[in-house]
Amino acid sequence: MRTGYFWDERCFWHSGGNYAFTAPVGGLVQPLAGGLPENPETKRRLNNLLHATGLWSVLRTTSAPPATFDQLARVHPASYLRRFQDASAAGGGELGLRAPFGPDGYDLAALSAGLAIGAVESVLSGQFDNAYALSRPPGHHCLPDWPNGFCLLANIAIAVEHALATGLCGRVAVLDWDVHHGNGTEAIFYDRDDVLTVSLHQDRNYPLDTGDASDRGVGAGLGYNVNIPLSPGAGHQSFVDALDKIALPALERFAPDIIIVACGYDAAAVDPLSRTLATAQTFSAMTQAVMTLADDLCDGRVVLVHEGGYSEVYVPFCGHAALTTLTQSAIAAPDPFAETFAARQPHGAFARFLHDEVEDLAAFHRTQP
Repeated sequence: MRTGYFWDERCFWHSGGNYAFTAPVGGLVQPLAGGLPENPETKRRLNNLLHATGLWSVLRTTSAPPATFDQLARVHPASYLRRFQDASAAGGGELGLRAPFGPDGYDLAALSAGLAIGAVESVLSGQFDNAYALSRPPGHHCLPDWPNGFCLLANIAIAVEHALATGLCGRVAVLDWDVHHGNGTEAIFYDRDDVLTVSLHQDRNYPLDTGDASDRGVGAGLGYNVNIPLSPGAGHQSFVDALDKIALPALERFAPDIIIVACGYDAAAVDPLSRTLATAQTFSAMTQAVMTLADDLCDGRVVLVHEGGYSEVYVPFCGHAALTTLTQSAIAAPDPFAETFAARQPHGAFARFLHDEVEDLAAFHRTQP
């Protein structure tokens, strides 16, 4: 399997302010390493683990050019991009909500978007069978003119618009399994029928006011937005079942030319910003399920674009599991927490409640246009 791995050391240089979890704390808390929970260490440690196991040598590692102003302007108004450029040149700042940046923030965000463009283009052109973009800063919360939730540019939406505008494809499905609702991607394509957006997320985690199952799109886009909100404590089986019963059937009906996954690992059991108990096995299983469907729908064209995930200890194992699956390699990084996290999965009445919740969501979506 020819798997492209798009990354760039400079993306690790993006910096935020003095945050604790998702709130700026000024001088009240001792400065934290990296400032934001979204810091470079989870990605660096994923790269380190890939080197340690040897999976790095299986990947086709490369970088990509930064997204150009014109590529970004397909999604973001020129007025926003210029404000971002000016603030970046002045040393940084914050133009939206919980999305601070330091010097060169615009250039680093454009590079992050460029990695997503490169990954998508490489798969659609046949250069690689599938690809992974280690994009940082992330993008799925960013609205066209308002950065949000650590996201400064809408990386995946920018890559989608590039692919559509250049005739590389005609229909794109975006599957978002980051634990937080993909509100930015949803908003950008909410009235469109050439892009299907599916978000699998913890209910009312972030943002607090988006991600309802009843939000299905408007106009031409009605029925082309699918939200799957899961309860805290959902666990491995709920994610796998929700994917199998709701997300994958929606993808199959849509029949895209490529499937792009907003691949966050913050649903993991020890992530500081979620409570959903997914495991490395969860991300491997979901990646395999998407690849199997893609073989039938779109000649296996799948791209994973890195989004959230804030446990420096566990993100590397989750990412490695997804990449082992993406490459179809025998090189694995055994999950040292597998037994512990398996024991913490939902049991008894609560597990039955979660099962019924997924069944109810599936029944709801079957009745929608």
